Amino acid sequence: MSEPVLLSNHVAPAISREMLSRLDVSGPRYTSYPTADRFVEAYGPAQYLQALQQRVEGGGAVGGAATPLSIYVHIPFCESVCYYCACNKVITKHHERALEYLDALRTEIELVVAQLGRGQAVSQLHFGGGSPTFLTDDELEGLLATLQSAFRFVPGGEYSIEIDPRTIDASRLKRLAAMGFNRLSFGVQDFDPHVQHAVHRVQPFEQVAELMQAARAEGFESINMDLIYGLPKQSLESFQRTLNQVTSLKPDRVALYAYAHLPQRFKPQRRIDAAALPKAEDKIGMLSMAINHFGASDYDYIGMDHFALRSDSLAVARRQGRLHRNFQGYSTHPDSDLIGLGVSAIGRVGAHYCQNAKTLDEYYDSLRRREFPIVRGLMLSRDDLVRRAVIMAVMCQGRVDIESIELAYLIDFRQYFAAELRQLEPLVESGLVQLESDGVRVTALGWYFVRAIAMVFDRHLQADKTVERFSRII
Repeated sequence: MSEPVLLSNHVAPAISREMLSRLDVSGPRYTSYPTADRFVEAYGPAQYLQALQQRVEGGGAVGGAATPLSIYVHIPFCESVCYYCACNKVITKHHERALEYLDALRTEIELVVAQLGRGQAVSQLHFGGGSPTFLTDDELEGLLATLQSAFRFVPGGEYSIEIDPRTIDASRLKRLAAMGFNRLSFGVQDFDPHVQHAVHRVQPFEQVAELMQAARAEGFESINMDLIYGLPKQSLESFQRTLNQVTSLKPDRVALYAYAHLPQRFKPQRRIDAAALPKAEDKIGMLSMAINHFGASDYDYIGMDHFALRSDSLAVARRQGRLHRNFQGYSTHPDSDLIGLGVSAIGRVGAHYCQNAKTLDEYYDSLRRREFPIVRGLMLSRDDLVRRAVIMAVMCQGRVDIESIELAYLIDFRQYFAAELRQLEPLVESGLVQLESDGVRVTALGWYFVRAIAMVFDRHLQADKTVERFSRII
């Protein structure tokens, strides 16, 4: 079978306007399959309780052989609104509102521990938001103490927190390191002042540079930087300047997201002047520019929206075919059970997906009754599991090994996916995919449109063709 697609040191393939218009469709990001829009409200606390019990019965009790857990903690609060944001958030300057939320989180943790047992191994922890640094250092330390008394954090794990540079300084970075966080993710988006004003997120380059230097001094193992292309007031020239500034700081990883303008769904985006958004041709130009720029700056293109220094563990995993994808994006860790904590948090336990209540009132109400705040989810069918394996192979390795899928799921791949293989033929003709004797391989050109390739295997999407609710691929 062919090796994974490697794009480091490659010139970005030429993409015609015809191909752009044909393939720049709306589609899922595939942080899961089935995607979260397929979750149903018939799934609730009772089903989640069943999932946790099945984990214990399968060897997840203390001392068992279950894979270590991942934990995601959602902190929804932000002091000000960023107009592009599509996250579940609460805009407030009243920091005292965090007290009730932290009490609710502690109750939710207690409910999980009551089912799994105290001391479950954890190898990944991620604080996201919102802005986790909305919490004070003492509040973060207290929440971590609660988690550390409930779970066993293994040495060498990945313990990360998202940082709003406007809410942090060198002394806070020192405290975060002392708490045990070893990875940071800086929300930058763009360094151009005109773009920052247009999206209501002003943070000078010099401020971020000072924080990066302080974080390096504190010994954080990995620093990620989030960027967005397609924002209002962005141009090819301004984005090139941002790329130059980013690589001058040398973050270990860069997540580069395409802005999805969906004002009908996300109210803050209504404050963005649609006429100021770059054209589709300029967006693909920014993506091509980024791939070329990072490739020339010692980064590997991991896929879709991630870049990593060639020495980084994510790039090594990509080269070795060990890349994984979960609700936080690409990861080096196997797709283990994920406990989602906090309002709107999504989790996965076994063949179950689940999501917490999206409003604080509903979240608090469930926990006052000492009931899991699950409001929707999904129990995966056998077909879901087969297709998830194929889609994640496409998204992570850029290839599907037919024999591996057949042995794991006891199917005849070519018969099972006969319709999908026919649907791939136009993508083969366009040079995006190669159908080989032992599998399906994404080409270097196809890596730009990897979501479109994965969509072919999405039974739910192919059945109803309702893709408009998703962000566009480019």
